[in-house]
Amino acid sequence: MSVFRQFPRTFWVANAIELFERWAWYGFFMLFANYLTGSSDAGGLEFSQEQKGWLMGVGTGILYFLPVLTGAIADRYGYKKVLFVSFVIYISAFLLLPQFTTFTGVFLMFLYLALGAALFKPIVSATVAKTTTDATASIGFGIFYMMVNIGAFFGPLVTLLFKGTSSLIFYVSAGIVALNFILLLFYKEPGRVEKEKNTESLLETFACIFRNMGSILKDVKFIVFLLIVAGFWTMYNQLFFTLPVFISQWVDTSVLYDFFQAHIPFISRNYSPAPGVMDPEFVTNIDALYIILLQVVVSSVVMKMKPLRSMMSGFLVCAVGMSLTLAFQNVLFTMVAILIFSLGEMAGSPKITEYIGRIAPADKKALYMGYSFIPVFLGNVLAGIISGSVYQQMSDKVMIVRKYAVEKGFQVPDGLSNNAYFDEVARQSGMSPQGLTDFLWDTYHPSRIWLVLLAIGVGAALSLYIYDRVTSRLRS
Repeated sequence: MSVFRQFPRTFWVANAIELFERWAWYGFFMLFANYLTGSSDAGGLEFSQEQKGWLMGVGTGILYFLPVLTGAIADRYGYKKVLFVSFVIYISAFLLLPQFTTFTGVFLMFLYLALGAALFKPIVSATVAKTTTDATASIGFGIFYMMVNIGAFFGPLVTLLFKGTSSLIFYVSAGIVALNFILLLFYKEPGRVEKEKNTESLLETFACIFRNMGSILKDVKFIVFLLIVAGFWTMYNQLFFTLPVFISQWVDTSVLYDFFQAHIPFISRNYSPAPGVMDPEFVTNIDALYIILLQVVVSSVVMKMKPLRSMMSGFLVCAVGMSLTLAFQNVLFTMVAILIFSLGEMAGSPKITEYIGRIAPADKKALYMGYSFIPVFLGNVLAGIISGSVYQQMSDKVMIVRKYAVEKGFQVPDGLSNNAYFDEVARQSGMSPQGLTDFLWDTYHPSRIWLVLLAIGVGAALSLYIYDRVTSRLRS
């Protein structure tokens, strides 16, 4: 317990702010893929998987690119002021987003939301880096990551209670963000020295930012590291982009439903869209629960490991776990695979931030933390392609059932929702909806996409191993 007393109050306030921000973000984002592609009779927008992939991939990618600028802006104008602006944008975006239903409208509003998140992103991680030492960094970032996942766990659990009215999902997230205005009163910027009034224009500030970018780009070793880590984030982001859709389309969750119906009926009543079916986001959300329960333990195990070694192991385990989540129809196998994935995530992901925090100059922590989001930017864009066009071609149930209907020459009326279309094809096939799902699974093999994710994850781990060997020789 002595290590916890070494953290100053600002460390704990920053982590509490992070918890509520992540609560609000994941409260809508875990549900976002199925909101975009879900059947209109279930409150979805019926975008194609490719549209979903571009919207989530590019939109979220931009969110993680902008901290390259916003991190430096936070250093220049102060963390507290930028946090205030971020919360204002967050709340207004959450209130406006459900008012749009066209692809263009949703995309533009999601970009506006991304701006608020991008202003927020580098500040808390920089605060954690500034309020920890080499001795406390592993535990400090482990606590930070655990707070992220407490928010990530409770966010979807709360918003799923309001899934019957899609707009309420966004309104609940807006309310959670508003709580951070209270915490902001207790936030004190770490290591900030008051200077004489600065008359530098915003244009001059941006010029300074781009000069700093030039100095960063000269660090070839650092850039190579960021590119390698992008492979990990490409595979990791399928937890949000692909897995909820895959579970909704293919996985039989009746065993889990029956268990809760018999032992905890509150869960089966509130986290089930229909009898015998669990909300896919409820299943996916178990990743955050695993991290809440195990993060400090895993961080304690890997705290003495070199960050790069811990990342290598984590990336490899993550790749195996994520691949297995898309390989089976049985929800129990899915839950075990998510556990494997989460163990790798806990070992590898916090070490990325820790590694960059250690090598960043003391007066440019937020700037370097901003660059830590570059691989997340690339990973989101690439993940959008995989969860979009690749998933649509290999695994999308909507596309597969339409292909099957054409092959069989079925006459299906126009204008049906996705769910109604599927039920009509099942009727004409003489099968139940679950029977048709099983038939399509066995015939068209949508699980093959697991091979794509395994190749990406193993490639990232192998590349990091080579990077470690090369940089070790350069140091010696």
